[in-house]
Amino acid sequence: MIFSGIGLIVLGPIFLILGIVIKHESPGPVFYRGVRVGRYGKAFKIFKFRSMVVDAEKKGAATTSDKDDRVTKVGRIIRKFKFDEFSQLINVFLGDMSIVGPRPQVQWAVDTFTKEQLKVLELRPGITDWASIKFHNEGEIIEKSGISDADEAYMLLIHPEKMRLQLEYFYNNNLWIDLKILYATMIKLFATRVTSQNGDSQGEGPQPI
Repeated sequence: MIFSGIGLIVLGPIFLILGIVIKHESPGPVFYRGVRVGRYGKAFKIFKFRSMVVDAEKKGAATTSDKDDRVTKVGRIIRKFKFDEFSQLINVFLGDMSIVGPRPQVQWAVDTFTKEQLKVLELRPGITDWASIKFHNEGEIIEKSGISDADEAYMLLIHPEKMRLQLEYFYNNNLWIDLKILYATMIKLFATRVTSQNGDSQGEGPQPI
């Protein structure tokens, strides 16, 4: 809560600008408040800067690829630099999430978990984890798969390894590992977004809307 509070204060001016730009580009709320499954299976509403058109979940798959036409122009920038993830510091401050931990999933994905995989729900979900780093280019993976259904592509190509990494974190996590994950996350963000010269998103991931 202390670190998330500091983060919200530091990023506050950027968040304010993003909010104004989002409202200016398209009608609707600044934040998307999708339902996610949290610790012990308790549902909560996640804070994500809205990067898609209003009611996007009713206009396509729950998973988004790089070229999803539901993503707004500002939304592509938000997703490229992960501002929609940084806004989840609000959830951390409220106690729904941790800074490091298994990424929270939507209910339909959790319904596919095996008994072993359900163990990850014993942990508080986080903003980043090993899976987030490995699959930083999920959108690109799905786009190149040739599978028209983004949800199907996600479950086939991403989900199994993501769950393996989350279970690995479940069995092996401590403060030192959390610090390593945070460091690796910042390095990956800088290397694949900030230093990008071609203006592309580098595939920031089929995220659940």
